[in-house]
Amino acid sequence: MTPFIPTDAPFTTDQRSWLAGFLAGMQTRLLATGPDTATAAGSAPALHILYGSQTGNAESVAEDTAAAARSHGFAPTVCALDDVDLDRFATFGRVLIVTSTYGEGEMPDNAELFWEALSAESAPRLEGMDFAVLALGDTGYDGFCQAGKLIDMRLEQLGAQRIVPRVDCDVDYEDVAAAWIAETLPLVAAVEGIHGDGTAAVAAPAPARAKSQWNRKNPFPATVTVNRLLSGEGSGKEIRHYEFDLTGSGLEYEAGDALNVVPVNDPDLVQALLDTLGLDGTVVPAGHEQTLTELLTHNYEITAPNIDLLEEVEKRTHNEELTYVLRHGDKAALDDWLWGRDILDVLRLEPTPELTAEEFLSLLKPLQHRAYSISSSPNATEQSVHLTVAAVRYGTDGRERRGVCSTFLADRVGENGIAAVFVTKNKAFRVPADDTAPMIMVGPGTGIAPFRGFLQERRARGATGRNWLFFGDQKRACDYVYEDELTEFVESGVLTRLDLAFSRDQAEKIYVQTRMKEHGAELFAWLEDGGHFYICGDASRMAKDVDRALHEIVAEHGGLSEEDAAEYVTDLKREKRYVRDVY
Repeated sequence: MTPFIPTDAPFTTDQRSWLAGFLAGMQTRLLATGPDTATAAGSAPALHILYGSQTGNAESVAEDTAAAARSHGFAPTVCALDDVDLDRFATFGRVLIVTSTYGEGEMPDNAELFWEALSAESAPRLEGMDFAVLALGDTGYDGFCQAGKLIDMRLEQLGAQRIVPRVDCDVDYEDVAAAWIAETLPLVAAVEGIHGDGTAAVAAPAPARAKSQWNRKNPFPATVTVNRLLSGEGSGKEIRHYEFDLTGSGLEYEAGDALNVVPVNDPDLVQALLDTLGLDGTVVPAGHEQTLTELLTHNYEITAPNIDLLEEVEKRTHNEELTYVLRHGDKAALDDWLWGRDILDVLRLEPTPELTAEEFLSLLKPLQHRAYSISSSPNATEQSVHLTVAAVRYGTDGRERRGVCSTFLADRVGENGIAAVFVTKNKAFRVPADDTAPMIMVGPGTGIAPFRGFLQERRARGATGRNWLFFGDQKRACDYVYEDELTEFVESGVLTRLDLAFSRDQAEKIYVQTRMKEHGAELFAWLEDGGHFYICGDASRMAKDVDRALHEIVAEHGGLSEEDAAEYVTDLKREKRYVRDVY
């Protein structure tokens, strides 16, 4: 039987030739595969769309893919990679995977268990599977799109056949992702549309996924109604509480989601860059409609140097120090050299590079939003959303350095000022669906943000489950943010237990993981009672230390070996009872 390719399909002659050969091979495989791929005539074929997502972007793309798949005659299912048992995964016929990469080349939290099973020697063969991978990442980090690259390679190693080559997306992923969807689905549909009687399957109509009109490219101009300093006198930090008015936006969120703020760059830094390069900010660069000053203020990242800029500056200046760290390929040495340096520092190396406005802009990345954990529940704050943000400030080489977005909010958006925002869903980070389930929260510093929202949510729902918070910082006298609120939560019975750890109030430093181990027996008992365990905050140290403490507690108080304790914690992750919101 000759494979059928619709005459109006958007393929070139070469693509049609390749596709005909591809389909011919697929027909044989379709007849030999199980019920997942060989669907009955007239029924909609299955398409499994799996995602690994840390901040919600990959999940959103997966949902968009599913919406488009329905128009191609599929009955798509969408779920996180960790929600799929590998034995069941091996029965899938058509699989599309969308995954982000977390940190320096790591799997996102809801893909870790899947990757652990897939990469094991015991992983099943996948000759009956056809797949495609879309990887989301950031070229500013090492391990760009590494999670997607690893999954793509491993599926091929296990015998699965790639439908289209993997596509890697940088931070501006939307258009690339849309093109991937548009290219991939017709190829899969051409295969799945083949039936013994020559008819094409038609999926049952499904309502389009409702999407907010407010997004990264079109943020909502929210009024900042509250900008309040939480840190007390003598604190080494500047933690602030913000409230944004969402009236009229239609924006919806849940406790656990993130609010994304689109910053405006520091005008002092913009002028310093112009002065250093000797450029006129009133000029409109070729290919643009705004002045150079406007572009640097609103459109480009002007703080963290990327590798393209570093290499171009080195090529033009032959600065001995920069040449050394770049040419030796020593990542650690480069990281050490970059510590505390920004783009202005690089441009001020001797000799100063000569760059035109167009050349300079070509070396910069687009200005990105900053995502902050929401610190409120919509059931408690109506048309308002709250954030808890630490303003980043430090001085080196005689200059004050300021966080791009944190000081934009602190210094340049006063009360009743406007900030552009949009919401990112984080469906994996939610209060327990069971209102009777215990909840254990570990959130030092600004990591308390989502748990303030969780407690508001539990109160609003009348949840009877016990709630336990581990909170800490440096000094109780000046760093105990939301003290009045937490005290009231305890007194009203919403917060069952509150354990505090202020590291610098005594000679021996005490951290949240210290308090966890002090009360390890009770913590383990809460887990045995079906408790959910949450972490929010610093990923580089705190989250790892807390995870290590959790394993030790489970081993000691559960009477388990190190291996069995690790399996216990893994089971918590599988049951979605151990989740993190770390950064």
